[in-house]
Amino acid sequence: MKKLFLVLGLTFAFGSFAQNMKVESGSYDFLKGVKELNVEFDYSNLKMMKDNLIESEYIENRKGDLNEKNTGEGDKWEKKWHSAKENIWQPKFLDLVNGVVSKKNKGFKAEEGLSSAKYTLIVEVKWMYPGWDVYVSKQPAKVTTTLRFVETANRDNVLLEVSSENAPGDGFGPNFSNEVRIGEGFAKTGKTLGKYMWKKGMK
Repeated sequence: MKKLFLVLGLTFAFGSFAQNMKVESGSYDFLKGVKELNVEFDYSNLKMMKDNLIESEYIENRKGDLNEKNTGEGDKWEKKWHSAKENIWQPKFLDLVNGVVSKKNKGFKAEEGLSSAKYTLIVEVKWMYPGWDVYVSKQPAKVTTTLRFVETANRDNVLLEVSSENAPGDGFGPNFSNEVRIGEGFAKTGKTLGKYMWKKGMK
């Protein structure tokens, strides 16, 4: 039993990391009085894993590995992967941004397709690592993004650019789904950004 706890302790010690979110340009000042925010997600420059695979390479590799083990399993996984963007990752991010900000800024909403909003947040997803969970040890997912606030009517006017590196994706207890773990990384990104939006711009 002591050995098991030692293994678990080492696993979490060496597998831990911290999210790093910092302002690259601009400031949060423009958010004062803002009640609505349009949000867009961009995966066009996404890289995966430590090898920095483009998304299509990662999908083909993962699908092939799963199909080798169990025919058809990789094809099922590919559908889950693509649907995770709209069904897990993006809603997780939006839920946490809205949850954090609206507690203090009543009536605030951040949504996709909110064309009436003066400002748009472009969430450029730069890098992801899905992590793993094998009961006695686990590695959280990691999500790296660039968070760019622009004028909706003039996208060249960048008011604020924030880099978010290695947002951890994990929850309590076992979590065997890569897509769900990544979703927790989006949630962590949204939660941290929401705190900064309120504290540094809206308060």
